[in-house]
Amino acid sequence: MDIGILVAATARTGAIDAIARAVESGGFESLWIPEHPVIPIGFKTQVPGGFTLPEHYGRWVDPFVALSIAAAVTKRIKLATGICLLPEREPLITAKAVASLDLYSGGRVVLGVGAGWLREETEAMGAHFGSRWKRLRETVEAMRVAWTEPEPSYAGELVHFPPLRCEPKPLQKPYPPILLGGHGPKVLERVARTYDGWMPLVPNPESLKRDVAALRKLAAERGRNPDAIHITALVEPHESGPSLDDLRQYAEAGASRVVIFSQKMAIAMADGAALELIKRFEAVVERGQQV
Repeated sequence: MDIGILVAATARTGAIDAIARAVESGGFESLWIPEHPVIPIGFKTQVPGGFTLPEHYGRWVDPFVALSIAAAVTKRIKLATGICLLPEREPLITAKAVASLDLYSGGRVVLGVGAGWLREETEAMGAHFGSRWKRLRETVEAMRVAWTEPEPSYAGELVHFPPLRCEPKPLQKPYPPILLGGHGPKVLERVARTYDGWMPLVPNPESLKRDVAALRKLAAERGRNPDAIHITALVEPHESGPSLDDLRQYAEAGASRVVIFSQKMAIAMADGAALELIKRFEAVVERGQQV
């Protein structure tokens, strides 16, 4: 079982090069950096889960800058966004950033993506909230064209560009894996239609097993190989991380990777406790090696 860790990277988190080295030396498979470009003041959108949005969400660094620094000081770990809000980004610039990072890192990029939940943020970044899922899908389709064709062009309803050169191409062929974050039946349908994998927040192995079974059925109905869809489970670590039995149950449910994440952990990391927490959860890596 591969074990990743999500780091809420801010100006107070600490040196990202030291954090990336600690993740790699600790045996983790992947480092995940989340994205919120901006948090509008006084927003009215209800926060998913009903909690108060932690203050540190408003000071996250750009994930691709952070992951580029991580790439320069590591050799093995996957460099992942968790998640990148593609509807709020220009598709061709993002395609070039991802391809450049994949090239320079030796093919280590994993792109976790999502549509976003914060209406005021989406609109501040120039996108229409009601069409964000369509823009997300079209952006993914357009980036794949840009990454794989010598003279790519794309003609969607929201994303479109004429034939052009867009280089470099990613080192991974045909392109880095793109995993969709989110929950619910519609998200499962979207994964089955478009994405290379799924990365939900998972409360327990039982719920994951049920959802993965539904996803595999949807994928098969679309003519896809259900086993080719990657499952990454974001799991609450509590004080000592998921047990060996927990990890085995997540693997049996269909997950090939568990990423350690919680709101409590993210708050602590955002204010400087990243190295301490990375060290604490190295034991989970050891358990994962037994699965």
